[in-house]
Amino acid sequence: MAKIKLTKNELKVQKDSLKMYKRYLPTLTLKKQQLQSEIRTIEEKAKSVRMQKKALEEDFQKWISVFGEREAFKPEMVTVANIKKGFGNIAGVKIPIYEGADFGRGDYDLYSTPLWIDMAADRMEKALELDLEAEVLDEQVRLLSQELRTTTQRVNLFEKVKIPEAKANIKRIGIFLGDEQVNAVVRSKISKKKLQAQASNKEEAE
Repeated sequence: MAKIKLTKNELKVQKDSLKMYKRYLPTLTLKKQQLQSEIRTIEEKAKSVRMQKKALEEDFQKWISVFGEREAFKPEMVTVANIKKGFGNIAGVKIPIYEGADFGRGDYDLYSTPLWIDMAADRMEKALELDLEAEVLDEQVRLLSQELRTTTQRVNLFEKVKIPEAKANIKRIGIFLGDEQVNAVVRSKISKKKLQAQASNKEEAE
């Protein structure tokens, strides 16, 4: 425990600190709970998006195999030209929000490729879009988890260190000041008795 002054001023400082800790702790606890809830929600959303992508890819492979020309479609035929992101705020944390993407189509000969290539490219775009959305959701989780760690550390600091420390300091100072007051009263009584004794002895001498 840090060394403190055993004075009335320090007692006031400790009481003010305790009051502040107790005022801010519920806000921090609420923020911690909100962050935990938001992280769970976003993780579930990211899981759902990835499941959609997986289902789309599985359907895509089956769909291509029906035509018997699996090698005709190349992934590089679809490229991401621009990712659109906005920004939101959760519990004071700035997070990216996926708002879509622009895609480019690779050059391919319309005469030498199957007619279904354009339809396949559309499905590929959808799969890529789901992947991009999941990545942004992962980034949201990362940023919120970072803030959650900091908030949890502050909650623990207040609950387990600062508040108990302030209470202990207040008790310690209170006991010391109480003892000082008792000692002062005792000293006053002793001084009074001495004065009375001196006055009595003086009267007798006269």
